[in-house]
Amino acid sequence: MVIVALLLAATATGCMRNDEPTPSSAPTPAANATVAPDLPTDVNALPTTDVAGFHQLMGQLVGTPVVANVWASWCEPCKTEAPGLVQAAAANPGVQFIGVDVQDSRAGAESFLGTYGVTYPSLFDPPGAIMTELNMLGPPATFFFDAQGREVDHVLGLLSPDALASGLAQIQP
Repeated sequence: MVIVALLLAATATGCMRNDEPTPSSAPTPAANATVAPDLPTDVNALPTTDVAGFHQLMGQLVGTPVVANVWASWCEPCKTEAPGLVQAAAANPGVQFIGVDVQDSRAGAESFLGTYGVTYPSLFDPPGAIMTELNMLGPPATFFFDAQGREVDHVLGLLSPDALASGLAQIQP
């Protein structure tokens, strides 16, 4: 009885701390360069998709240059390159950035998006089928598509600032 009373008192006075982050339930509008039926408008939406869904979205994005970054929350190089991608997305509003989260948990993905302040939408592909379709062994990888939907460059592995700038230069109108 005394323990219950002490716990109730500690809770009421705010003496107990919960350092666990709580997921945001509020939508976070995605900074999209265009509108497409399958393009998420909320950064936290993380729609589950497969290879067919990815190709369908890429078809809908023809007319807009695209940077597609394949990542996972557990991937250390993905964590390293995330800030540069976020900055590049903000500096290039005419380019559609899209993430493809592979072989991950939804909780891990949501935490990663919040931690790195990602402003562009991502797709959720837990089995990694899109990664396999793109001939990758694992994340990260970044693909650059011109406005005609043609892949003009890609980087398998950690994306350096110079490689990001070069890829963007190749797809800018």
